[in-house]
Amino acid sequence: MHAAEFCHETPDGKMQCDLCRHFCRIMPARSGICKVRSNIGGRLYSLNYGRALSQSADPVEKKPLYHFMPGSSTWSFGAPGCNFTCRNCQNWQISQATPELLDLPTVAPETIIENALRAGCRSISCTYTEPTVFAEYAIDVMKLAREAGLMTVWVSNGFMSPNCLDAIGPWLDATNIDLKSMDDAFYRRVCGARVEPVLDNLRRISRSGIHLEVTTLLIPGHSDSPAMLERLAGFIAGELGREVPWHAIPFCPELSWKMLDLPATASGSLETARDIGRKAGLFYVYSGQAHTDTVCPECGRTAIERRPWTFGAATLRLDDAGCCASCHASLSITR
Repeated sequence: MHAAEFCHETPDGKMQCDLCRHFCRIMPARSGICKVRSNIGGRLYSLNYGRALSQSADPVEKKPLYHFMPGSSTWSFGAPGCNFTCRNCQNWQISQATPELLDLPTVAPETIIENALRAGCRSISCTYTEPTVFAEYAIDVMKLAREAGLMTVWVSNGFMSPNCLDAIGPWLDATNIDLKSMDDAFYRRVCGARVEPVLDNLRRISRSGIHLEVTTLLIPGHSDSPAMLERLAGFIAGELGREVPWHAIPFCPELSWKMLDLPATASGSLETARDIGRKAGLFYVYSGQAHTDTVCPECGRTAIERRPWTFGAATLRLDDAGCCASCHASLSITR
């Protein structure tokens, strides 16, 4: 166990966790929604600190981040737990923490950095589960990464508290946030959460200088309505910026936690999302495996070709500044 930060005692003797927007008020001998922050003897503890799992080197495009250090590798790791209970979750075996996962051997932050450097990665990614629920561990890793010259990435549901976002901001270089829907009813029904905190954090991140990309999973009958996607694409273009990449990705029911009876996302839905994004004025809309290349919004030439299914960038046609090699227009790329 690791003494938790981001918490305070309430007047009625409970411990309030201030790490995410649930703001769980936790009674003694009980845990929060994430199952990995527990009130033990009147003090809040992080049960998943150092419990790293699924470490591996990935193409950074797999996060997905298409405009952040394209063609590079990132060292990915996560820890058990999540503050959402998404019925569509594809990592539910580790996001829904169990005692066995919380009894894994401890991996020191220094070891994460050593593994990343040994693998030749240029960044570390807090991913696989929700980084917010292992923020103390993530921040310790991120600080060491900065010292080692590595960049840092979060793949997140965007439900962190303002305190958490302020704490990670100085150490975070890039993030991909899941904007699952614009409908609060969807968030409450499918994820056990709310949408407005996610929208608020997206606005804050877009103003912070942290590299931002957005992902939406198209779940048939739940998050693939053209009307909703129009609102979502309009939000990105109008409040975050037309240059923010939007990834519309397909749903695979056989990998989901509790949506096994749904069909997979049809290719037509992915094409519709792409059309909606482009109509909203977004410069970069990526959908499924059919549209993964980065095309210059100025001259129309392909600046980055990507291999379908492998996620890696195959060909980079960029100048030294990361702009289009043909016309030198900005592609909003962080190198």
